Amino acid sequence: MRYLPLSDADRKAMLATIGVDRIEDLYADAPASALLKEPLDLPRHKSELEVERIFSQLSARNTPAGRVPFFIGAGAYRHHVPASVDHLIQRSEFLTSYTPYQPEISQGTLQTLFEFQTQVALLTGMDVANASMYDGSTATAEAVLMAHRLTKRRKALLSGGLHPHYAEVVQTISRLAEDETLAMAPDVSGAEDIIAKIDDTISCVVVQTPDFFGNLRDLTKIADACHRHGALLVAVFTEAVSLGLLTAPGAMGADIVVGEGQSIGNALNFGGPYVGLFATRHDYVRQMPGRLAGESVDADGRRSFVLTLSTREQHIRRDKATSNICTNSGLCALAFTIHLTLLGEAGLTRLAKLNHANAVALAEMLERVPNVDVLNRNFFNEFTLRVKGDAAALVERMAAKGVLAGVPVSRLLPKAGLDDLLLVASSETNTPEDRAAFVAALEGSL
Repeated sequence: MRYLPLSDADRKAMLATIGVDRIEDLYADAPASALLKEPLDLPRHKSELEVERIFSQLSARNTPAGRVPFFIGAGAYRHHVPASVDHLIQRSEFLTSYTPYQPEISQGTLQTLFEFQTQVALLTGMDVANASMYDGSTATAEAVLMAHRLTKRRKALLSGGLHPHYAEVVQTISRLAEDETLAMAPDVSGAEDIIAKIDDTISCVVVQTPDFFGNLRDLTKIADACHRHGALLVAVFTEAVSLGLLTAPGAMGADIVVGEGQSIGNALNFGGPYVGLFATRHDYVRQMPGRLAGESVDADGRRSFVLTLSTREQHIRRDKATSNICTNSGLCALAFTIHLTLLGEAGLTRLAKLNHANAVALAEMLERVPNVDVLNRNFFNEFTLRVKGDAAALVERMAAKGVLAGVPVSRLLPKAGLDDLLLVASSETNTPEDRAAFVAALEGSL
């Protein structure tokens, strides 16, 4: 009873209060195919020491990203995170901090959030940034909802280069809000004519750069077309390091810039927790979701920090709330800020250049491999290959040779007929030996 303190009578009482007869009734909305037909194949009971041993054995069957040449990207990227980042965020005053419900006594937390916001605003070329979101996909969905509030329209146009997971999150939230989304077909080449789809019914256009397939997008003409029709441009990124080298989305006319900050300060972590970035123009700040930390002075004229904006249900009337975010990955935002502070502006630029150079070097080597085509000509640190046969099967064969080669497009777009496409990412962590191993494994697996 150490871990299962409730009796059968306790469970029956709770179910009766909820209004269901069985625990299984709580999962009535889940697809039957997603439900287990029988318990997992695990021992029914073990001591704590035995449990540790069992799970250590299970985890040893995984191949960690740092053990073999690693070229997986598609929205989550392996970068080197200095040991000082992890050391600092584990200080108790950071590690145990929560949402500053009493901001006047949370000066340290508010100051780090203020510094984070300043960095994000500078990176994106925008006027103001919030104190982070859950991740890039939910930040994108919140940006669409914000655009609807600002334009009084209810239709979003999604680029075919938008990460499929981001598009799915937008579509799910839009469906629940009874809003409309118009998603363009997957755009491998980055040549879609999205401007032709913009009209006076569109609330916002959502475009990613670098896009899901690795293409760099010039957003200037798209932004101009949006503004002619009274729509907003939402610029999305999944690779934050790219902002150290590429033209900032704000400089290309974006109205809202959102994306994933995992690449800076945060490891892959099996998919999370991550940190969503959100920035916009000053004119739109009152419709921005999340929190905003501001700078002021106290009664004695000393520099101080305040929670300037917090438009959540806990703080204002529910119908006036612009976000349902109750907290966020504050520790991940702090890790982002510490890492970026250690890098500095020049360091981030050097890091971005190294990423790009490594990716170019790999692409040039792969262009010489028979039955392999590099489809991108303008990319940052990720590009798309067309290979002979099924890319998913190829990845498995290369993994057996000790190389994690990338992400098959069919894994994220299973119905798009793109089974021969492979996304490959190369960061500063890849060495010349890694690239040589990739080529050798690829040639031996085709």
